Amino acid sequence: MTTMYDVAAHAQVSTKTVSRVFNNDPHVLPLTRDRVLASMKELQYIPNTLSQNFRTGRARVIGVAVPDIADPFFAAIARAVERVAATHGQAVAVTSLGEDADRERTIIESLLTWQLSGLIVAPISHDQSYLRRWADGTPLVFVDRAPTKLAADSFVEDDHGGAKMATTHLLGHGHRRVAFIGDSLAIPTTQNRLAGYKLALADAGIDFDPSLVTFGASDRAGATNAVRALADNADPATAVFSSNARCSMVLIPALQQLRRTDLALVGFGDFPMADALTPATTVVDQDPANLGEEAVQRILDRIASPSRKFRRRTILPVSLLERDSCFAPVPSGR
Repeated sequence: MTTMYDVAAHAQVSTKTVSRVFNNDPHVLPLTRDRVLASMKELQYIPNTLSQNFRTGRARVIGVAVPDIADPFFAAIARAVERVAATHGQAVAVTSLGEDADRERTIIESLLTWQLSGLIVAPISHDQSYLRRWADGTPLVFVDRAPTKLAADSFVEDDHGGAKMATTHLLGHGHRRVAFIGDSLAIPTTQNRLAGYKLALADAGIDFDPSLVTFGASDRAGATNAVRALADNADPATAVFSSNARCSMVLIPALQQLRRTDLALVGFGDFPMADALTPATTVVDQDPANLGEEAVQRILDRIASPSRKFRRRTILPVSLLERDSCFAPVPSGR
């Protein structure tokens, strides 16, 4: 079996240099790095990860904890993390936090006992202060939702601006009764998007109507109830803003089941087959792959420069992907 000493001799460098290349140390000269990597490939060197873990006290594994790995948005984040991490010799462990906020701490602390290289989290609870004892020794990056009661790196989308943009887009098509459908107001992203929706109405001189705001659309039954509630309104909506992709994925079948083809729709977050539906769904695109790439790169940067203590919150822009679902005509007299 090829050893680190064999690679060092072949590349004419020290074993320490081989180790630094394997650990992606940014201070290795490019020519030296290329020579060592070429020797690793030629000799088919397989690093002894177990020995390395004993030496460093850390597994070459980055953890990813998200609400639901089956959600297309969070799945795209995880895939992007895996893709980038693999190029730096890091494996990825992914877990779902579920919907019970009280279980977040138990799940994440269990993951951290494996002495991870870093952890990427999309939190579900309202308090991440329990992570303070881990923060100095393990790079932590939050995605989609910023942490509370904890100073940590985070990458979030412009939820407020994206919701305002989506609502304004529907208003621009002549709609004045635009409904807001979400899953839970307890989720910070939903709160921010509701605020953006309200701001768009205010900017257009339209009074906010609480009867047009409905929650509980986290499954097919909840979405069906939300659509029925809108239909029972004395002054019903002519358009709907869906607050996330999961809502949209259950809302669209509910609209079809109830034969509500008259409602214009814009959803926050793209999802598989959204462009293949009839009509294709207009969405605010979050680019979850970019979110995952930014998060894992921040983890790698922290690993390379552990002395940098300043933590940053980064808000990533979103864009509108106009398709056909926003073009439902406004009923006459509305």
